[in-house]
Amino acid sequence: MATYSPETGMDAAKTVASGASEDKSFLTEMRHRMKMAQAAFSRTRQNELDDLKFFAGSSDNSWQWPQDVLATRGSVQGQTINARPCLTINKLPQHVRSVTNDQRQNRPSGKVIPADDRADPEVAEIFDGIVRHIEYMSDADVAYDTACENQVTFGEGYIRILTEYTDPNSFDQDIRIGRIRNSFSVYMDPLMQDPCGSDARWCFITEDLTRQEYERLYPNAAPVSTLLSYSVGDSTAGYWLNENMVRIAEYFYIVTERRTLHLYPGGMTAFADSLEAKQMEAVGLRPVRSRQAEQKRVKWCKTNGYERLEENDWAGNWIPVVRVVGNEFEVDGEVHISGLVRNAKDAQRMYNYWVSQEAEMLALAPKAPFIGYGGQFEGYEHQWKTANTQNWPYLEVNPDATDGAGQVFPLPQRAQPPMAQQGLIAAKMGASDDIKATTGQYDSSLGQTSNERSGRAILARERQSDTGTYHYVDNLARAVRYVTRQIVDLIPKIYDTQRIARIIGVDGETRMARLDPMQAEPVREVRDQTGVVIGKIYNPSVGKYDVVVTTGPSYLTKRQEAMDAMSQILQGSPQLWAVAGDLFVKNMDWPGAEELAERLRKTIDPKLLQDQEDPALQAANQQIQVLTQELQGMMQMLQRVNQSMEAQELKIKEYDAETKRISVMQAGMRPEQIQELVVQTLRDVMAVGDMEAAQRQFMPPTPAVQGGMLGAPMAQPEGVPV
Repeated sequence: MATYSPETGMDAAKTVASGASEDKSFLTEMRHRMKMAQAAFSRTRQNELDDLKFFAGSSDNSWQWPQDVLATRGSVQGQTINARPCLTINKLPQHVRSVTNDQRQNRPSGKVIPADDRADPEVAEIFDGIVRHIEYMSDADVAYDTACENQVTFGEGYIRILTEYTDPNSFDQDIRIGRIRNSFSVYMDPLMQDPCGSDARWCFITEDLTRQEYERLYPNAAPVSTLLSYSVGDSTAGYWLNENMVRIAEYFYIVTERRTLHLYPGGMTAFADSLEAKQMEAVGLRPVRSRQAEQKRVKWCKTNGYERLEENDWAGNWIPVVRVVGNEFEVDGEVHISGLVRNAKDAQRMYNYWVSQEAEMLALAPKAPFIGYGGQFEGYEHQWKTANTQNWPYLEVNPDATDGAGQVFPLPQRAQPPMAQQGLIAAKMGASDDIKATTGQYDSSLGQTSNERSGRAILARERQSDTGTYHYVDNLARAVRYVTRQIVDLIPKIYDTQRIARIIGVDGETRMARLDPMQAEPVREVRDQTGVVIGKIYNPSVGKYDVVVTTGPSYLTKRQEAMDAMSQILQGSPQLWAVAGDLFVKNMDWPGAEELAERLRKTIDPKLLQDQEDPALQAANQQIQVLTQELQGMMQMLQRVNQSMEAQELKIKEYDAETKRISVMQAGMRPEQIQELVVQTLRDVMAVGDMEAAQRQFMPPTPAVQGGMLGAPMAQPEGVPV
């Protein structure tokens, strides 16, 4: 059992006090940041909320009519007899949908590309497939569409990135793209400059909970009564809680640490206090250059404003909240954000006013379908009173009705129906045109006919309207690129163990890819015993990758366009059925198209269908290469055998010539001289390695054998008679 010491107790108290002080400072800074964001965006958020209500205006809520105008046109002291109509003919949703639905037909998508010499194009395709799988599993189109609609309507939408465990019994995580329906629940750093928020230092995502729900979700947290006691004297307390509601916020923030970065020979870098730096110093490497660098980390916590409920580190390099902005202005240091609705509100109000005025005038016009003289309708009053409600076969008049001079009155005539004033109609049409002008969308882009007749003229007018609203689509594409860039940054960190990842191709077909973050190379081929490639293993953490964005129709739309184009080509050149008929049928959408395409494929010349990626063809090519190498080896061996046989024949001829020469010389030499000559010749051969060179050096031929096989003349040995 440990004994108590005063020093130990004091140190522990200091540690607790230091931790409490640090936590209090953190929470104070967090509340200050929230207050700063509210102050920076309060005016523009109020205008954005008014834009949203105006966009959702209808005859049921009258959100498009100012309250003071409604007060003068409504009932007075409960009497509705003098009330004036307040009609709402909302034309703005059509203009907003014209932009958002065009985005749905031409969705932006990120494409991963290699960014350094260690990156591999095949791994970039694997990144693309994983991103498509993440988007599919996350229903990312809902997140993108919601952000786009909020962006176009009132000026800003948001998309978030999440991680979650694959199942309750696993430690593997998956990446998800989340939808933020209420853009007013997000508060980002007002000092950011990037439209997507990539340089933001902090961000809040808030959620309001009832008191009962808060206590159920966080039973170990401080109760509301305690939080109210904490907030005494805090001017921001009303934002976080009251007696019935508690606001919970997800708080992302970035912490930075200044560290010394060393550059070592060979281009290697490491921080001064890291394990890599110690290893390099242990092998004798010394830094060539050094500099101060800021290393940042993204952190996350969930808070009620006065305590941390949860906290963790975020694996990515950026705050996982992406902003999609519409129109952004900075006036006198204050940021103003708007969408398509803002500038069209007055024109829409005027249109509602003139429509209501037209209805009021027509309603107050006298209804007198027939005009006649007094006395003409006597005896037939019932028929004439019900002429506008019943279908009488004929109407009669009193023929005795005459004037004082005995003249019979003319027959009753139908009165001119009430007509709207031409000025009122012109004002209404002008307000409608003002809506088009303020939104940058005209008749052709809204599906209405105009004076254009040729297809090129219609496309030019539609392109003009698209140009007027293209910045919304472009800002969304920029946001999707930033989302994809964050996912590419997260994949090597989340998929940090060996696993089989599902990838989706651009055509929607799925396949599996093996990931191994421990292998050194980005791509490693797996071969069988015969050398055929049976699979590949990828390491997404090797090399750097970046993202570009493309905007265009979906694959289904492109498939339909391809079918139309191929249909026209095949109609003009029917002989192409024998070459590409299977591709044409494959792009059709009726049942059985795939089976028919496979049968047509079997009728095409096999030479046109050779695929270098086919495993059987790869095996055949590799077998041919092996046989070719064996044949080349056999040819080389045969060539060496032939050279060896020629050398042996040459040696035999040399020895035969030497034997004959010695036989000729024996006639005039003593036996000891012959023996000495043979021994010397053998020594020379052993020393020089060439019998011909030894004979030329040590035994020149006699005149009797000149011109023989050895060729060169030889001097006569001493003591040998001629």
